Parts: sequence; C-alpha cells; structure tokens
Amino acid sequence: MGSRLVRRTAIGCGVAALVGGGVGFAVGEPVTPEDIQPARALPKDLCARIGDVASLLPKASGGGPVTMTQGGTTAITCTAGSSRAKVRAYTSANVKVTVTAYGGRDAGAGNPPFTPEQMAKRTFSRSPIKAVDQDRPYPTKVSRTESGLAGESWTVHALVQRADVVVLVNYTANPIGADSAQQAALALADRAIWESK
Repeated sequence: MGSRLVRRTAIGCGVAALVGGGVGFAVGEPVTPEDIQPARALPKDLCARIGDVASLLPKASGGGPVTMTQGGTTAITCTAGSSRAKVRAYTSANVKVTVTAYGGRDAGAGNPPFTPEQMAKRTFSRSPIKAVDQDRPYPTKVSRTESGLAGESWTVHALVQRADVVVLVNYTANPIGADSAQQAALALADRAIWESK
C-alpha cells in the first residue's frame, strides 16, 4: 500500500513538473540566444563536391570536366557558364546553384524558437515559384521560361528543400528542350542537397 502511494505521488509530481514547465514557457519565459540553433556550416568545398557540370554546358574546344566556381559563406553560390564566343557552335549555357543552410529564429515572447528546419520550410513555401512537383522525394518547386523564338532557349528555376537546407538552381541554355533543361536542373539540385549533408 505504501509503495503504491509513493509511486502515485512520484508520477503526479512528474506530471506537474512537465505541465508547470509548459505553462511557465507559455506565459512568457524568455528565450536566450543559447535556445536558438545557429545555421550549420556547409562544406567549404561544396561546389567541388557537387562535381563536374560539363554535361550542362556546350562542348568547348578544350573539353574536359568543369567544376563550378564557389562564393559566399552562409549561402554558398556555385556558378559555371559558357558563352557563344567561347564555343564553335551557336550555343550558350549558364548555371547557378545557391545552397543556404538556415538557422533558428526567435518566435516572440512566450513561443519556442523556430527551428532551422522550420525556417527553411518557411523560405521554401514563401518562394514566388508557384509550380510544385509532387513526384519528388523532397519538397520541390519548378518554373520554366521560354526565351527563344522556336522553343529552343529555356530558363529553369528549381527550388528544393531538405531539412534545414534550401537549394535554388538557375539554369539557362540554348538550344535545349524544356524537359531536358528541367531534368538537368533537378539532378543538379539533388546533387547539391546530397553534398550539403
């Protein structure tokens, strides 16, 4: 009998502590800087890890693999391009990949701070890119813009979110089909997501 009473008392105290802690936070317990998760550091060689993008660009006279040029710190930008002046054929292409790792944020008095994943998700959902691809392993938005006279030039914007990371790929090429450009942009976004882990 005594042990049963002790056990019930202990359980009751534990529940009270949990409820009390929750109520205490709800009525305005302050959030300290230590409560907010910072953005994680992305690999310093992220663009090199993404690898060769020569297949996305026209074949230049030199040939060989093409590694994108890297810039930025919190948001890393990888770029590569080939203009018509550098190749023998009437072709051109440019690719830009922006990889952003999000940190948490204060959500206001009495609220738990936003997590890095919540901040990435908010950025993704607020993007002006409207079309959402439902058959993808990660949340994905894609837009395609035709710029040629006969559908031979396309610009594709692909936005992908995984956990705390958002990847934006901007790919413009001429000549290229819309579906081919989109597949190339999505494949590049997937590589960037994988290498940003």
